[in-house]
Amino acid sequence: MAPRGLSAEEKRVKLVEIFHETKDFFQLKELEKLGPKMKGIVSQSVKEVLQSLVDDGLVQTDKVGSSNFFWSFPSQRGAIMQNRVDAARETQKLNQQQLAELRASIEAERASRPESEERTASLAKLVQYKKEVQTLETELQAYGACDPAKVEEKKRAVILAKEAAVRWTDNYLILLSHFTRQNGVEADDVRKYLGVGEDYEDIC
Repeated sequence: MAPRGLSAEEKRVKLVEIFHETKDFFQLKELEKLGPKMKGIVSQSVKEVLQSLVDDGLVQTDKVGSSNFFWSFPSQRGAIMQNRVDAARETQKLNQQQLAELRASIEAERASRPESEERTASLAKLVQYKKEVQTLETELQAYGACDPAKVEEKKRAVILAKEAAVRWTDNYLILLSHFTRQNGVEADDVRKYLGVGEDYEDIC
């Protein structure tokens, strides 16, 4: 059975091990040679794995002249992880402060609007008025079919639809006549092929 290849995470761990074990700086081409030799990492995958480590802050990089160098030390990884923990704690602290401020704002708003019989009655009236408006809107929509403006709009739509139908009918007759003349076939045969029934009538 062929040996199992390394997973993406295993490649990351092993590539970091090269830095920590050697405590040295490397260029990409050097790592592409050391990866297969020291850790069994396929040379072609070294660049992608290295970039993922750089993106996660586990490997540092800098350009010296025209060359890019990469490095990572054990103590540096610990510092990076501690920085991440500190950042997470700071974010949590800010979130807690914002939550406390929001709660205080809500309580202040409640205090400025104390419950009273008058306020309760006003809110009840507001709810009732909203229901009445919804009922009236529903009734208005029901009578909408009798609205003169809508009736006129429907008439215009019917006229436009009829004009369009007439144009398509004329176009059909012109094309039918042209096709039968050019190809020497009977119009009835063409109609039958197109599925145009005998009850077809021109729109006047």
